Amino acid sequence: MTDEELVQGMMEGDQACFEALVHRYHAPLSGFLQRQLKDPGRAEDVVQETFLKLIRQLKDRRNPENVQAWLYRVAMNQCRDYWKSSAYQTDRNRFGEPPERKDERPSVVELAERQETRREISQSLEELPQVQREVVMLRFYQDLKLQDIADVLQLPLGSVKTHLYKALRRLKTRLAGDKNARVRAEGGKQDGIAE
Repeated sequence: MTDEELVQGMMEGDQACFEALVHRYHAPLSGFLQRQLKDPGRAEDVVQETFLKLIRQLKDRRNPENVQAWLYRVAMNQCRDYWKSSAYQTDRNRFGEPPERKDERPSVVELAERQETRREISQSLEELPQVQREVVMLRFYQDLKLQDIADVLQLPLGSVKTHLYKALRRLKTRLAGDKNARVRAEGGKQDGIAE
């Protein structure tokens, strides 16, 4: 069933349609919010509140035009509200930054390189302006289409394309710089060939 059919069923009181929609979007929304908030418990709260807001919206007979974009937009707005809240400031000051999780798998060169690449990408993403970071995460982590991203962020499609282009260019430059620095630190070896 399409999202529109599920929402129509929800408006008619069909519990199975609601469960199907939750099943379709719970995991993707939760993953997105965990990356945004870096707090699985808080992310789950936001996911649940997002679905509650959808139910309230449908009870008022207001059917979202694009359900997927609407869900991400509501979730994103809740994140922004939380970041502005005193609760966020209190949590941040009380707990500080969460400790970096270490990879507990066997120490194999390939696994170490993958971990380093993930860390570099994560650090590089954090250095992007917020809107560029959001566009990249929605496009590549959530696999949303550009028009859906435009709907989520309430930006013109052209702006989304521009932000994506600039973000990818910045990431490429940053990651290429990190790789060159690593090669210099290893004594000029690249791909097993000494310079």
